[in-house]
Amino acid sequence: MTARLASSIAALALLLGLAEGAFATPFTFSTGDPDGRIATATRPAGSGKIEIESADDFIVGPGVASISKAIFTGLLTGGTVGEVRVEIYRVFPGDSTVPPSGNVPTRVNSPSDVAFAERDSTGGTLSFATSTLAASFTASNSVVNGINKAPNQTTGGEGPVTGQEILFSVSFTTPFVLPSDHYFFVPQVQVTGGEFLWLSAPRPIVSPGTPFSPDLQSWVRNENLDPDWLRIGADIVGGSPAPAFDASFALAGDLAPAPEPGTLLLLGSTLVGLGIRVRRRR
Repeated sequence: MTARLASSIAALALLLGLAEGAFATPFTFSTGDPDGRIATATRPAGSGKIEIESADDFIVGPGVASISKAIFTGLLTGGTVGEVRVEIYRVFPGDSTVPPSGNVPTRVNSPSDVAFAERDSTGGTLSFATSTLAASFTASNSVVNGINKAPNQTTGGEGPVTGQEILFSVSFTTPFVLPSDHYFFVPQVQVTGGEFLWLSAPRPIVSPGTPFSPDLQSWVRNENLDPDWLRIGADIVGGSPAPAFDASFALAGDLAPAPEPGTLLLLGSTLVGLGIRVRRRR
């Protein structure tokens, strides 16, 4: 872990605002600093652009995690940052139609069809700050427009891209409460007059990051592909052997033992019933 990443994770821990005693054990997860291999668009719809979602995975458990902070790093090619959204997906076939459409090579180990939970800055459920890590950073490859249904999914990527290296620090006004499971983290940034692209991180994850197994590769989709997803390396970039990517992000919060079924957890002043969720259908 570089000094930069270590200081970012330390800052996340210092910013935790959960009531003392609600959760006893810190929860942290990190994939590490960007490696410059690829950058992929991830944005909400708006300003004449369609929605794109890039996803990378993490595991919670045993226990229940309350995630109140996140950081992620990407390229800003210009323009002004607007809305920031964070979504959490489970692994297919959770929250999904089975069998899938067949419009992609596989759905095995992909994110689910619909989000398990989400927060966004326009709704007041998250706040964010940005900091510039480098005035100029180049990723060797990129994915923005080349997200296509099979059999036209393998484009090789869209080539190098350069922009400002930006760290987003996110605080969830309403923390994500996640029971033990395998999840995907999906940040989205709306930019007027430019583009945000999420930077890849080393794969496999190396200590002092948070190695885990199975570490699934990054996936992506746009509105035209929804509800299906493509593997960024295996499906879009391609090759033999095809690459596989992680994405640069970290999470922080607290971890509690799993309660008995049907009981409630007290998070600060809010009672949360496990197994009850509201999800967005597209």
